[in-house]
Amino acid sequence: MKIIFFAKIREIIGKEEENIAFPENVRTVNDMLSFLKEYNKIYYNVFENYDFLIACDEELVDMDYNISKTKEIAIFPPVTGG
Repeated sequence: MKIIFFAKIREIIGKEEENIAFPENVRTVNDMLSFLKEYNKIYYNVFENYDFLIACDEELVDMDYNISKTKEIAIFPPVTGG
């Protein structure tokens, strides 16, 4: 599955995107985040210490969203106005 990182999260992780094959037990956004935090210490740091939003195939989703048919996941910080 293609994971795309934006803004500050991209800077911290050090890459724009990554393709990751998740195991069958990763079914929801929450499962994915748990997997990523164990997959790489940098992900743990980001998901434990920064606010972020998740979009699956260009739609904002919550942590219980089922990602089994998702092709692309975007992770980005909340948008602020000015």
